[in-house]
Amino acid sequence: MLLHPDMRRTLIKVIVLGDVAVGKTSLITRYVHKKFNQQYKATIGADFVTRELQIEGKLVSLQIWDTAGQERFHSLGPAFFRGSDCCVLVYDVNDQKSFEALQSWRHEFIKQTDIPDPTKFPFVVIGNKIDRDGGASRKVEEKRAKEWCGSIKSGPESSSIPYYETSAKEDVNIDDAFFNIALAALSHDRSQELYFESITESGSLSEIVEPRGGCPC
Repeated sequence: MLLHPDMRRTLIKVIVLGDVAVGKTSLITRYVHKKFNQQYKATIGADFVTRELQIEGKLVSLQIWDTAGQERFHSLGPAFFRGSDCCVLVYDVNDQKSFEALQSWRHEFIKQTDIPDPTKFPFVVIGNKIDRDGGASRKVEEKRAKEWCGSIKSGPESSSIPYYETSAKEDVNIDDAFFNIALAALSHDRSQELYFESITESGSLSEIVEPRGGCPC
């Protein structure tokens, strides 16, 4: 997208949380770079990429923060979470434990940000890796995930948490999920209008290849 360097943009910050190997980095890479890497890579700490969008006539810089899923990175601290406009909780539909961990990830985010009213803050849940074994390996049914999302109030209207199922490997539902994530983030009243002389299309995700199996899809 070619934009005038002095055009007004809205900067929104999105945090992506979830257990290790659920495909957080792969989702972000597929969305921003339109690529998929078969080799498993674990994110170290946290880093972000940026994609610019045009939504309802408004120029939006969507800053997506990727995080490590390991337990030792749960204490990234308030500075990392500060200024977030939306929190995306990701799990692997083939991994029961990663789904059960969503509650703890949500609580961790709320604790770190000290949100006055969590029922008003935008959360989004993504069930990833729906392509695995043609669905034969699936452990968490869509109905169960939607019921959990429906039990928690989220966003300015305190409605249920939006839920999307994706495959980073097969590029299923990625653009739709992130577009709606951007809409959810825009609904947060801490979004702010800023001028930028220039905004890069993407940053770099801090990654390191680990000697282990597992598909990043």
